[in-house]
Amino acid sequence: MPSVKNPNAPSKNRLAARAAKARKTRQKAAAQGQLARKGGAIAKADARRGARPGLLPTSGPRAAISSKRARKDQKRLGHALRRKMEAEGEVVMKDATETKDKGEKKEEAKAEEEMDVE
Repeated sequence: MPSVKNPNAPSKNRLAARAAKARKTRQKAAAQGQLARKGGAIAKADARRGARPGLLPTSGPRAAISSKRARKDQKRLGHALRRKMEAEGEVVMKDATETKDKGEKKEEAKAEEEMDVE
């Protein structure tokens, strides 16, 4: 009976490609770490593209987010915080007015009496 490779496992080519990609990304990450240690220096390839210290790209992971995306993220964070507070039992009462405690009323009354005496 001939030996047949497992059809569910990736081929040698795919394994080699995966290893090469991992090696390449690891090398890039190490290079970025070295540039960061040099005080925000820029890689030669990025400099050829026109990148300069302090200038952020218009696309990619380091690009500044748009105002619209920032608003959406802010809303999303607010809703998440509200859900978390509701889960913990802290509910914000929107319609309730702030009332003073009895102790504060007594202190105010004493302060007014002292002012009247003088």
